[in-house]
Amino acid sequence: MKEILPKRKNIRLKYYDYSQKGMYFITICIKNRLELLGKIKNINYIQLTREGFLAEKYIKNIEQIYKNVKIDEYIIMPNHIHCILIINSKKDISISRIIKQYKMYVSKKIGYSIWQKSFHEHIIKNKQEYFIIKKYIQNNIINWKNDIFFCRGG
Repeated sequence: MKEILPKRKNIRLKYYDYSQKGMYFITICIKNRLELLGKIKNINYIQLTREGFLAEKYIKNIEQIYKNVKIDEYIIMPNHIHCILIINSKKDISISRIIKQYKMYVSKKIGYSIWQKSFHEHIIKNKQEYFIIKKYIQNNIINWKNDIFFCRGG
């Protein structure tokens, strides 16, 4: 008998064009919040695993593939990635497509998918919000033990 699963809720804004020029705060999580990308070694250093090095290598590669996209700031954490993705000019590629291709490429190099379905995005509305998010990303390792959403208990 086929199991009936709940319908996934679309978390994107209904009428927003995610291929338009703008700044976006992106969070990509590992399936089941497993700490596959690395281990926090002290308050400001993460030792990346093979999967973490691949995730980092290909996040840096996004700018080479999409000439209108800049990865302004990023952090690879044990079980998630944060980045500020900037679209400098409107093209026919959306943030969803960029992240889908990124996850697919990393998965192919690893040999299996490590990713949770979808990703979280936040449209950065102004410079003040940008600087708050940038500082959040920069301090993510320091705040790991207190991060109730991503840390599994320190």
